Parts: sequence; C-alpha cells; structure tokens
Amino acid sequence: MSRKLTTITSIGVIGAAVLALAGCAPAADEGKTTITIAGPNQWNTDAQSFGPAWEDLVARFEKAEPNIKVDTVVLPLSEFYQTLSTQLAAGTAPELVFNQASHKPDQVVSLDDYFEAPNPYIEGNTKWIDAFNPDYIGGDKNAGRNAALHYEFVPFNLYINGLYYNKDVFDAAGIDAPPTTYGELIDDCKAIKAAGYTPLAFDNSYLAQNNVVKPITSMLLTKYFDELNYYGPDGKPGTSSQISVKDFAKAVLTGEFTPQNTPEIGEAYKLAKQVVDECATPNWSGVATTGAAFTGAQEFLSGKAGMSFGANFSANSLEDVGWDYGAMPFPTVTKEDSPLATGEPARSGASTGGTSYMIPATTKGDKLDAAVKFLQFASSPDGIQPWLDATGGIPAIADGKAAPGLEALTSGEWALNPTVPQPSLSPKAVLGQAIYTGYLTGNKSLDDELTETLDQWTTGAKEVAADGKWTDDWVQQ
Repeated sequence: MSRKLTTITSIGVIGAAVLALAGCAPAADEGKTTITIAGPNQWNTDAQSFGPAWEDLVARFEKAEPNIKVDTVVLPLSEFYQTLSTQLAAGTAPELVFNQASHKPDQVVSLDDYFEAPNPYIEGNTKWIDAFNPDYIGGDKNAGRNAALHYEFVPFNLYINGLYYNKDVFDAAGIDAPPTTYGELIDDCKAIKAAGYTPLAFDNSYLAQNNVVKPITSMLLTKYFDELNYYGPDGKPGTSSQISVKDFAKAVLTGEFTPQNTPEIGEAYKLAKQVVDECATPNWSGVATTGAAFTGAQEFLSGKAGMSFGANFSANSLEDVGWDYGAMPFPTVTKEDSPLATGEPARSGASTGGTSYMIPATTKGDKLDAAVKFLQFASSPDGIQPWLDATGGIPAIADGKAAPGLEALTSGEWALNPTVPQPSLSPKAVLGQAIYTGYLTGNKSLDDELTETLDQWTTGAKEVAADGKWTDDWVQQ
C-alpha cells in the first residue's frame, strides 16, 4: 500500500467563523447568507480545522455561490454527540450538523421533496436521488431512510474501517504478513510486545471499543440470519439481505433474542476483552482520544505502536510519517479460536456512517436554501471528487471514484456487509459513550455487562419504535 495519498493545494478561508461568533464579520461578507457546519474532526487532530480538503470544498462552493458564506465549527470527538443532540432538542443547532447526533425525525428537515427535484450542480440531473449509489441512498431497498422512512441526511463519503499497521514494527517483531485469524492476531500482539512496541494503539473512546466488539459480534451472529429476518427494507413483513434495526427491536422486545439467551453475545465480549488485554495500550482507559482518524492516534503516528484502528479516510493522516504502512481487515474468528465461531470471514461493509450531514428543522428561509445548496454541491461529481481524492474517500454518489491505495479495506469479504450486524440498539442517552469500559478493564463482571446490555437494548428498541411510530403488536410488550 502506498504511503502517500493525493493531496490538494487550494485552500479556502474558514477562519471567519471566529470573527462571526465575535460579532465582527468582515464587511465583505455583509449581505451574504451565512451558514455554519458543525461536526467532529475525522481527518486530523486539529481542534480548529477539518483540514485543507474541507477548506478547499468550502472555498469552491463559495466561489460557485458568492452570496453564501460557510463557517465550520470543529467539535471534540468525545463531545459532539452530546453537544449536537442537546442543540437539536433545544432548537439551537446550526444549519448543518453531523448526522450521527442523537435526534428524533421531526428535529431535522426531511429531504424527500428535495431528492425528487434536480440537483442544479449536476448537468442533466432530473432527480437528486438518482445521483447516489442506490445501495446506500434510495433504490428499491429504501436505503438511507430513517425510522419514519424519510431521507434526512446527505453522505459526502462512505465509511469502512479496519486496522492500519506499521510495516517497520512488524518487521522488528518478525511478522512477515498481517494476521488473517483471531489466533494469529493474539500471537502477533505478543511478538510486537516482545520487540518493545505497543501492539495496538488504543484510547478510551467508543470508537476504539466498538472497533473490537463489532466485527467479532457480527461474525458470531451470522447463524441467526434466518431466525431474525422478519422485515423487508420498507419496514413491512418480508425479508431483507441484512438484519435491520426493526428486526432486532422485535426480537429483543419479544424476548426472542437477548444477551442472556444468545451465548454468542457473551462470547464476543470475552474475545474482545482478550484482544484488549493482549494487544491494547497499557492503561488505555486513561488515554483521551485526539480525533476520529485513529485510535490512540499520537502513539500510532509516532511509530510506537504496531497497529491502530482507522477508517478509509484516516490514511490522509499518514502523509508525513517516516515509515511505511499497510491496511488490513479485522481477522476472522475460527473454530480454533472459539467453539461458537461460524467460520464466516470477517465483514464490515461500506456504509453511510462516514461523513454525512443533515439540516435541523429550525433552519428556515435563505439559510435553509443555502444549506440545501451546500449538500447538493457536496453530492455532485465536480463538487466532491477533489475532496474524496484528498481524504481517502469512497464516494456515495454513483459517478464518483474511490481514492486509490485502500484496496485492502475496500475489496474482498471485508468490503461486504455482514448479514447479521452488531445490534444497533444503543439508547440515545449513551450514544458515543465508551459503554464497555467497565468490563474491558476488569471492573465489571460478564454477567453484569450482559444485564446492562439487555437494559440498553430494551431502551433503544423502544426509542426507535417510538421514533418510527411503529404500530406492530410487539411494540407494546
């Protein structure tokens, strides 16, 4: 894998955000409609800027729309969920917010009508929805709709995560090739420790924990596909190629599927804890995250760790390191690793959980028009391709091209969606929180962790049912 990604050099000016907040915007901006984008920094550890690629995107949009000014607000990774969720509930959110914030469907603008109209930045387009890859937005699967079956966000890219590794550290540890099985991962971690390095750069973020728990859980749960497959993509009884949130909600609230009667959940937690015990940064629970690019970013970027979890766009942060790197999927759990293993290879699949933005329902008039235009620009080939090239992005639009050099994450079994993903039933109150800390540090028993998981799943299932206004009989159980 190449150590460099293509970078862009044109840089727009976004520093006026500070001036605007202080009430002293430059006179040149008078008469313009100003909108603000707020979200976490996924590309670097800069607390003030999303980086050159974002600045360039903003500058090109402002050139195309000279009467609109765009400010950006960088929110800490550990705080953006709570900050944006609170603002959405209070009606004080800025015009464009990161879509992973907790919210109800009526707190954001439905894009349904806009999606049925042309995107003015795409020549010949008659329906904006047609510009997207139908596997992720639109299509016969109703992809990208919320619990109320409305479109509410626009993805700038697709997200797929995996492990990045330092080839120099692997060489020092005598590792010839990245591990392909769970057992090999544990053995390699021991070899890296013996060579004087941290095997896996880790921190106290939810991302770090979930990047271990999620792939293991989905591998072990594939055997439940037929049992859980009750609803189609439209939310009505039928079947789907992947178990949905509604499928999980029904199974949990009816008691058909719980951590207590599904031994694979406890097994996934135990296997995840072994990875953390054998591989993770010592005393990781006290290591604060510095951004979403990498787990334990500072340790990994300084060359002190052999591996780190990162996303496809994380490679942009490796431009200036003094060592070569590679990327790999999470290794497969085999029968030799666990008696509950299915033998299915690890899968992650690209999703719209990367960089996606939505418009709060309180946005009105000229600001609403400007926010829609920015999303349209960012979902046009001319608008988004330079940004994708510079950030290691995978396009959400049909006519975009993925940035080169990330084939290890974007091809093979890892690039396919798991048939039974990790249940996405975390209640809104804990979204973005590192919910496995007590168990992974050994301060909470497995039984207590499973009991807490059931409580969270039950609460989350009731919340998503209420948001979707589902009237199925089991919702009242």
